[in-house]
Amino acid sequence: MTRFIVTLLFIIINLHKTTAQEILNIAKAEAKAAQLKINFKTNTNTSNYNITYHKLEFTVDPVIADIAGKVTTTFTALSNLNTVIFDLDDHMTVTSVTQNENTLSFSQNANEELVITLLNTLNLGETTSVIIEYYGTPVSSGFDSFEASTHGPNKTPVLWTLSEPYGALNWWPCKQDLNDKIDKIDVYITAPKQYTAASNGLEQSAIINGNFKTTHFKHQYPIPAYLIAIAISNYATYSHQINYKDNNFPIVNYVYPESLTSAENSTLVTVDMMYYFIDLFGDYPYKNEKYGHAQFGWGGGMEHATVSFMGNFSRDLIAHELAHQWFGNKVTCGSWKDIWLNESFATYLTGLTIEHLDGETNFKSWRNSRINSITSASNGAVYLSDIDTTNVSRIFSGRLSYNKGAMVLHMLRKKLGDTNFFKGLKNYITDPNLAYNYAKTPDLIAHLETASSLDLSEFFNDWVYNQGYPSYTINWQQTLANSVHIQLNQNQSHTSVSFFEADVPVRINGTNGEILDLVLKNTNNNQTFIENVNFTISAVEFDPDLHLISKNNSVLNLEENSFLSENITLFPNPVNDVLTIQTSENINIKNAIIYNTLGKELFTTSNQQIDLSTLSKGVYFIKIVTDYGELYQKIIKE
Repeated sequence: MTRFIVTLLFIIINLHKTTAQEILNIAKAEAKAAQLKINFKTNTNTSNYNITYHKLEFTVDPVIADIAGKVTTTFTALSNLNTVIFDLDDHMTVTSVTQNENTLSFSQNANEELVITLLNTLNLGETTSVIIEYYGTPVSSGFDSFEASTHGPNKTPVLWTLSEPYGALNWWPCKQDLNDKIDKIDVYITAPKQYTAASNGLEQSAIINGNFKTTHFKHQYPIPAYLIAIAISNYATYSHQINYKDNNFPIVNYVYPESLTSAENSTLVTVDMMYYFIDLFGDYPYKNEKYGHAQFGWGGGMEHATVSFMGNFSRDLIAHELAHQWFGNKVTCGSWKDIWLNESFATYLTGLTIEHLDGETNFKSWRNSRINSITSASNGAVYLSDIDTTNVSRIFSGRLSYNKGAMVLHMLRKKLGDTNFFKGLKNYITDPNLAYNYAKTPDLIAHLETASSLDLSEFFNDWVYNQGYPSYTINWQQTLANSVHIQLNQNQSHTSVSFFEADVPVRINGTNGEILDLVLKNTNNNQTFIENVNFTISAVEFDPDLHLISKNNSVLNLEENSFLSENITLFPNPVNDVLTIQTSENINIKNAIIYNTLGKELFTTSNQQIDLSTLSKGVYFIKIVTDYGELYQKIIKE
């Protein structure tokens, strides 16, 4: 490998590099890992200062995966500092560090740290800047952190970055952790003049100097390191304009020339989506700058602030990456254990877009696909463990971080009702302590509880923090012309949850086409509900509209057990004191349970002579549990 300098910061390496790209769905594409196990840990050595500004000057050529950089970082001390440490892969070679035009001593170590000795002690609350110059050939870890590839029939070069979750340090000195957002950045990209560059924020200028062009972008909103990105190729550009509710900005699209016609037809829907998300969650978070898309080399996408990198322009991918501008970019998960706060929301908002544009039937089909994915395995939590965060595929699990989290959000919507649900989400996304900052799962819980006045602790313990899903057996019987008994029995797919508390939808169908939809608040196993119904029932359906994560459910009409009804007799009925259960066959009665008309269990007994003397006069129901099944009957206490 031969390295020679073309300009002060421009480096060319005689190295032909090939990469394999797979066309996958959104979640699988985002989970494509060059290295599944990631060694990056939270670096406490970078927690003693706060970055307020980066000036990022990058010199690149899309022909090769190489970079030369000059990074000016302004930071404020959170304690007295003699040294400052940045995250930087040791494949990057630092050539100089200066502070106030003074050369500083520095070292790079095997912990992927750049350790800089400051001129003088920087006291708590004081601010300074350092300038780091470096070069190197980035090595991808996790995702394609820094890639040079080609596109189109002419194999035109394209270069892009993708730093989520741990890749920023592979190509520039930064603060990798999710504990600090940079207040604002300037990005200068120098590349051969025939190419067009894309990055965060608004383009300020594009100045040609000889064979090179330097494009300047300015982004003035807080941003984490992993959302800073650059892309360079022979892009064709076009824009859509947003003028809606005090939101006036362009949607700038950077696409391959061979994709221009199809992209122009595909991206226009972004305008409708933008209006819809603004209605739901408030202003577009970067309305003083832009939104946009930049085409790059894989089948998924990446939600870089103000410019999503797109492997294709499918409507679902457009919706997913746009949703991230609120959920993931404006409010960012405060740890990778909380990644669902980014990915589940983007996934669910894709579903909401289907509901908004295509209607409930298509949204129901979307939910069916999520549930099938979730229940394809019996384990897995939405919230990650510490060890999970060392595995990129687990962080970006399509089944869990995307689909299960999205359906959990849908279940919360049904539990809270649309008004409270969307109020809670809007308050979460606009909370001054969270907006343009970091959030963790308890922050979301607090806003949803405040909006709904509900205690959601049990819900989140079951559905977010622990694993698996329930399977239901539904027993029903129309004991009277105007009522129905429904019993819910539940099994759990994973031992971490002893019982899933849930709002269980059932549909009562009548013989003349009548329909009654019920939501049963299921708080314990074998719970019995007695509901009013004013028609003859033909069938009962479990969760017919697919609002609940579950699998392997069955519905049984107990009236169809004619053997029990013909061979068990209750007398006297009406009864004053003692009710006798008599059988005409060798039927083993396990127990009998007495309920009031509200479905509340009053007591259980194994006796076949039951003392009811303490009950008040009125109507009650008895469930008789036998070896042959269960029988419901009405009893009248006189």
